[in-house]
Amino acid sequence: MGHMWSAYVTHPDTAPSLEDPPSFDPLYGFAEGRKERVMVATQEEMNAAMLPMKRRDYCAHLFMDFMACRRENPLHVPYRCSHQKHTYDVCEFEDYVHRMKEYEREKRLLERSKRKRLRAEGEALHA
Repeated sequence: MGHMWSAYVTHPDTAPSLEDPPSFDPLYGFAEGRKERVMVATQEEMNAAMLPMKRRDYCAHLFMDFMACRRENPLHVPYRCSHQKHTYDVCEFEDYVHRMKEYEREKRLLERSKRKRLRAEGEALHA
């Protein structure tokens, strides 16, 4: 509810859109640059593994390893693939945290640009 409340009630002009790409330069504010996120699994590998669309993210290669382990071990004994499952879950959590940080960064940059614009308009009125 946090995004819905701020997007439609409290701050509709500074709430980032969830569908649109970021409106600011990804390197803005990073003097040494940023580490680029790279997909490990290729589109062909994901198609060959018949990966559902909701699993085609930055952790797809770990999900494919987990599913391969489950196929190799009959009866789906839970403890045999627990390491692959844990690795995949950690990757998904880190991806979630990364997306939330990017959302917050976009929100703060939108608020900053609004403050700068309002300050410039106020100075223009007084000049």
